[in-house]
Formats: sequence, structure tokens, C-alpha cells
Amino acid sequence: MSEAAPITRQDAVQALYSAIEEAAGLLEVEYAREDVLRVLNLYGGDLTQAVVAFRVATGARRSGELDCRFTVPHDLDPYQLAVDNGLLEKTDHPVSRLLADLRDNCPVDGYGIDFGVVGGFKKIWVVLPRTALQEVTKLAGLPSMPRSLGESLDFIARHGLGDTVGLLGIDYRHRTVNIYFGEPPAGGIAPESVRSMLREIDQAEPSEQMLRLGRQAFGVYVTLNWDSPAVERICFAVATTDPASLPVELDERIGMFVRHVRRADPDTKFVYAVASQPDGEYYKLQSYYRWGSGVPEIMQLPDGALADPV
Repeated sequence: MSEAAPITRQDAVQALYSAIEEAAGLLEVEYAREDVLRVLNLYGGDLTQAVVAFRVATGARRSGELDCRFTVPHDLDPYQLAVDNGLLEKTDHPVSRLLADLRDNCPVDGYGIDFGVVGGFKKIWVVLPRTALQEVTKLAGLPSMPRSLGESLDFIARHGLGDTVGLLGIDYRHRTVNIYFGEPPAGGIAPESVRSMLREIDQAEPSEQMLRLGRQAFGVYVTLNWDSPAVERICFAVATTDPASLPVELDERIGMFVRHVRRADPDTKFVYAVASQPDGEYYKLQSYYRWGSGVPEIMQLPDGALADPV
């Protein structure tokens, strides 16, 4: 789809739906057409200009899903829109107040939404300005933030994960929050550091693949919930224009998706990530259906990260 071609909102919705349909067919993911179109029509006000990405993941619990995420108009309340239209249930849980707390206490550059073609609406992304990254200690003090962020400040500092945050992902289905550090350690995370931090939060011993990705990571994030004082998992992400060039063996499902995407657009950008779990890590690949000039800011990519990809 040419970015220069004048297209209407409905054209953009139909084009993205067609791309979802093709990818889901390749991955043998069964879904309800009406449910996907409902999300696209509700949030697609800026879809002609939005940054759009797909994500696939490994593991039995994730193999039957295809995620789509895209940026949405800055002037809407993405959480209230989801509740008003039955995509999320209204709840008294702190997760329902976190977006408002962030908006009231921090400068916000923009929002994104994340939905599974099978599982429905999942996350809201909150993008903070690259010129106004927020201190982790400040975010830990927000009333609705999981207390595990405050409880983990020493852990974050000791392992050098970062002092500031540039992006947050609020998962309403699983009631978790992803905290993306704005200034990851230069040169990635050393293998001994990866082993140490995972051991400290009772995660599985990392594989050699995970250690290699940690060393090359441009981004690090932690997942927190409201039921535990500890970090739930840690994720390391690398940016690339060719996942096959990474020093890892791609999962069969991810490899198939990469080949499909690169046939359509050989210049597609990817983010490949590994996430820890108590019972073993899993991998996920994000491909960009539409890239935009703001993506490096959203992702907190260092200058040249994709000009000289890993």
C-alpha cells in the first residue's frame, strides 16, 4: 500500500483487514471477522497515517493468536472507548485507573492499542515524549501503579536496567503493566547479569539464545502485576531488518511469518524479543505493516539502530 496514495479511512480499514486475513490464514488462526472489523472501525480514525504492526509468539498458549497494534488519535480516551463499546468490562481494579493517573501526572505523546484477532482488545500503549522521559521513581509513586514497581526499584538500579521510562503497556485482560526503560544499558545486558536477575526473581535459567539477544538488546522491559511484589518477567528486544541474520534459531512459526512478510516487503522492519518465565522463555516477533517517522521515538531506538541492524 503506497503511503503517497490518497486513501479514505474506510480504505485503510479494509486494507488492514485484508492484511490480517492473509496473515491469519497463513498461521491457521481462526477468528471472527466482525470482531476484528469492530476494533478497526472504532479506533481507526487516524489509520491512514497510523504506525501499524503485527506480532506472533511462540508457545502453546500463544500459537493460535495473531496480534495487531496501531497508534490511535491523541485526542480520544482509548480506555473509555473500549468500556463504552463493550470491549472491556468496567471494573474497580486499579488497572482501570492507571491510564488516567499517567495522563494526569505525565506528559503523553500518544497512544496505541493492541488486540488479538482471536482474544480481542488487550492493551493500551502510552507513549511518553523522548524529550521528557519519566523517572521510574515518579511512576512508582502513582496511586494505581502496581506496588511491585516500588518494591523493585533496588532490583532495577542494581542491574542497571534504567532510570527512566519512555513507554508503558497496560494489559487489561491479564491485569499487568509493561514498563519500557528509556535508556537501556549501552552494549546490552551481559550474560552474567541476565542469569543473576532471572535467578533473583525465580525465572527459568536462560538459554544461550536468550543470552545472545540480551547482549544485543536495544530495549529492556519488565512486566508487573498487582498481586505480587516482584517482577513477573523480563524481556529483551533487538531491532533488525532481517531476523534470519540474528544469532538465534527462529521458531518454525516465526520463520514462516518472516518469510511471508519479507515476500510482500523486503524492507520491512522487525523487533525480535525474548521474554522470561518461571517455566521457560518464549519468543515474539513484531513486524511493521506501516512504519513511520515517529517509530524510533516510540521504541526509544538509538540513532542508527536499523541503519546498521543486528
